[in-house]
Parts: sequence; structure tokens; C-alpha cells
Amino acid sequence: MSVIRKYSSITNRSLQNVLAYRTSYVITFLSNFVNLLAIYFLWQGIYSGRDSLGGYTWDQMKTYLLVTFLANSVLSWYSETSISGKILDGSVAADLLKPIDFQTARFAETLGSSLLEGGMSTILIGIFVLFTSGITIPHSPVVYVLFAVSLLAAILVKFGIVYLAALLCFWSTGSMGIVWARIAVTNLLSGALVPLAFFPDRLENLALSLPFQSIIHTPSMIFLEQADVSEALSLIGIQCFWGIVLWIAGKCMWNWAVRQVTIHGG
Repeated sequence: MSVIRKYSSITNRSLQNVLAYRTSYVITFLSNFVNLLAIYFLWQGIYSGRDSLGGYTWDQMKTYLLVTFLANSVLSWYSETSISGKILDGSVAADLLKPIDFQTARFAETLGSSLLEGGMSTILIGIFVLFTSGITIPHSPVVYVLFAVSLLAAILVKFGIVYLAALLCFWSTGSMGIVWARIAVTNLLSGALVPLAFFPDRLENLALSLPFQSIIHTPSMIFLEQADVSEALSLIGIQCFWGIVLWIAGKCMWNWAVRQVTIHGG
């Protein structure tokens, strides 16, 4: 119980830190929403005069964009930069002396910021739905439960990818190149830029065999009801598999890094 209390306090502190810098947070969040609007109007132009594209109707694509926005918002820039920042400024040395697991503590921080961002995203999506017609919304409560579970699994998978990328800062003097490369690869192979169904067959098969698709592709398939209950459970199982694999990989990489690398700035 004390272990749970220990990491829940880290989650609460992370949430308070985001709220402490709420002006910066609101500006960043609104800029992401403006980006959503820009992508929305871009796809609206692409679908002009077309009933469907890549197996998606325009109504389905609108829903897909909202799911993408929500899934991307639940792992914030704050989470990514805080991990790499600790490594680059040497403050990670202090974490080595604390009776906590570094990886679990960073995940607890991620959950704290994700609670706020997920809530804000849900509100903005609700407003967007009110002023936009034709968005495909599931009516079965089972779909919403499966979607929520899938979204939680997506957080674990995305954290695993972000954590591994951040640990590369042990061998680098900066993080921006690593962050932008990680974002580019993740957005492409997760389906955040375009649905994986739009990819050439070989690239689609490659993307489906990698963990990135668990972040956007899987939750969107469940929410758009492109998978029945048994298929959805199988997809969630794959998400959990990748989450566990990435978590173990993060453990191994962390143990290797702290043994062999001199911390920059520390």
C-alpha cells in the first residue's frame, strides 16, 4: 500500500506542476487544437467530391481525426521533455539515490499530466462534435469500455517508446533531434498522419507488425467499430504485449546506461 501511495503522490505532483504553468500549457494545448482544425479542413478538401477514400467515408475520417487528437494528447510534451531533461542536466543522479524505480516514477508523472490533458481533450472534442455534423459515434457502451481500455494500453505503449527515446540522451548532448525523429516515426507508423489503410501493402504490413500502430490505429479501429468484440480484445492483447516488451526493454536500457555512461552535466 505504501508503494502505491508513493507513486500516486508523484502522479499528484505531476498534475500540480502542469497546473502551475497553466498559461504555457493552455497555449500549447490550443495550438494543438488549431493543428487539428487545419488537418480537418485539409481532409475536407481531399474528400471533396468523393464518397470514400481508402475504405473510410468522410464521416468516419472526421471521427478518426478526433480519436487521433485524443490519443496524442494523453502523453504530453511535458512528459517527454521532463525525462530527457533529467538526463541532460544531471538531475537524474539524484533519482538514483531515491528509494523509487526511475521508470515507474516517470510513468506516474506521465499519468498525472495525461489526466489533465485527456480531460481537456474530451471537452474540446465534445464542443467540436456539437458544431460538426455527421461524426460517427458508437452507440454500444461495450465499445466505449473497450476503447477506454485500449486508450490506457496506448498510453503504456507510447510511454515505452518515449522512454526508450529519452534514454538515448545518455549518449547525446541534446534532445531535440531525438525528440523530432521519435515524433516523425511515431506519427507515421501509428497512423496519426494518415490511416494505415492508406499505406502501400508492404508499408502497411510493416506498420502493423510494429508497436507504433497500438497508439492510434488500434483505438481508432475499436471506436469506429471496425473490429468486433473478440477482435477488439485481441487487439488490446497485442497492445498489452507491446507495452510489456517496451517496459522490459526500458529496464534493460536503463540498467545498461547507468552502468556505462557518464551523465552529461552531472
